[in-house]
Amino acid sequence: MANSKPLALVTGASAGIGAAYARRLAREGYDLVLVARRRERLEALAAELQSSVGVRAEVLPADLTQDSGLKAVEDRIERAENLEFLLNNAGFGAKGRFWETPSETQDDMHRLHVLATVRLTHAALKGMTARGGGAVVNVSSVAAFVCRPGNTSYYATKLWVNGFSEGLYLELKNARSPVRVQALCPGYTLTEFHDVMGFDRRLVPRSLWTSAEDVVEASLAGLRRGDLFVVPGWRYKLLVILLRLMPRSVMYAAANLGPAWVQEEPKASG
Repeated sequence: MANSKPLALVTGASAGIGAAYARRLAREGYDLVLVARRRERLEALAAELQSSVGVRAEVLPADLTQDSGLKAVEDRIERAENLEFLLNNAGFGAKGRFWETPSETQDDMHRLHVLATVRLTHAALKGMTARGGGAVVNVSSVAAFVCRPGNTSYYATKLWVNGFSEGLYLELKNARSPVRVQALCPGYTLTEFHDVMGFDRRLVPRSLWTSAEDVVEASLAGLRRGDLFVVPGWRYKLLVILLRLMPRSVMYAAANLGPAWVQEEPKASG
């Protein structure tokens, strides 16, 4: 007998926003497909969800920067007749001037943030639009609204995520589809993301750090309202408003203020 529960697929599920989102979706009644590179992390999370919430949690280890890993997840989405939620969350940052960092790192970032998002979203929307329901959340960043030296590909790919999500939002509206799409744009979040980069959290005031759970709550509240762009936290909402109003010349003048992103060796993790 077919499973009657809705299914959610979460990329980057091994930690941070992905893991927090998976836990919340499990409590909302979704079965899960958990995608990340680290099998042991995924298996631990799946066991936790199955024992504490009683949902089915399938583990799908995959490196989405590799064709084989991306194809495996793409195929899994196309086979899922009850997929109602896709979270494109997998991502990483790398510090350093563009031309001074390994080209492989730059290539991996664009493959993960752009190509994987394109292919997984395409696979998901084919089924969701045909069935007349579902949601796609693409994890972007407040960084999509501002650009500073030292992480060019990250800013550029997150700006692309916003534009891609906006285009999908308009196409779905034009097609009168009830399928929802969201660009989730968190600021500094308490996850492993910045630790992997070697970023010193002390450089950012404690009031600007947000928990992954609060980011997830803001995202789901935004979905219920039908919001395209969701920026968790009033401080970041205000910042985005100011950034949109600020002349580019002022932004460029301020670009070298704040933490030095270009003085350390780049580190990255998918």
